[in-house]
Amino acid sequence: MGKLYLVATPIGNLDDVSPRALRILQQAHVVACEDTRRTQILLRRYEIRAKHLMSFYGRFDHRRKVGGLVGQLDRGWDVALVTDAGTPALSDPGEALVAAAIAAGHDVVPVPGPAAAIAALVASGLPTREFTFVGFTPKKSGARRTLLRELLARGRTAVLYESPHRIADLLADLAAEEPRARVAVARELTKLHEEIARGDAAEMAARYASARPKGEITVVIAPPREGES
Repeated sequence: MGKLYLVATPIGNLDDVSPRALRILQQAHVVACEDTRRTQILLRRYEIRAKHLMSFYGRFDHRRKVGGLVGQLDRGWDVALVTDAGTPALSDPGEALVAAAIAAGHDVVPVPGPAAAIAALVASGLPTREFTFVGFTPKKSGARRTLLRELLARGRTAVLYESPHRIADLLADLAAEEPRARVAVARELTKLHEEIARGDAAEMAARYASARPKGEITVVIAPPREGES
């Protein structure tokens, strides 16, 4: 019986990959990845020749590819699942493959490493004892504001992913719900132009209202401090 390895890869700085991750990528019969071109950059850097490299994250054929990969596991082949950056199956279509592999009786083995959500959380300066990870927010303002309202009401830190094209809308909606909410906007973590901006929701909404940021963005939100007005 083959094993499914969930291999975390760097979110920017290629030096962040673990020796164990490199060993699994070298030994696996199949490396299933988001974009074969992006994964090849990492493999070439460490002189790894994957036995079989395939794209898993096509928009319209997940079910077929999940079935195909489970079939490879049934043959006794080990499969390493990676994304372009970070930990697979976290706010990610790999979740379906994990569920199918477990249902078919295969071992699922996490190979931990970088995750933008955790990196942003611990560097945010906001409470980390309890937090909620949400992933990407709804595209429509009404649904997004409902989600933000619910997250603030829970009274704990929340970690979100957002597109650079929608970050201004997200922060404007947050400021409309609670301008005193504490926010950290982490962009391009571990890369050359890494930036973490901190402030309250009103300040961050103003900062990004006319900005055109680039790159991957993670947003950490916490309710106002008790007694703050």
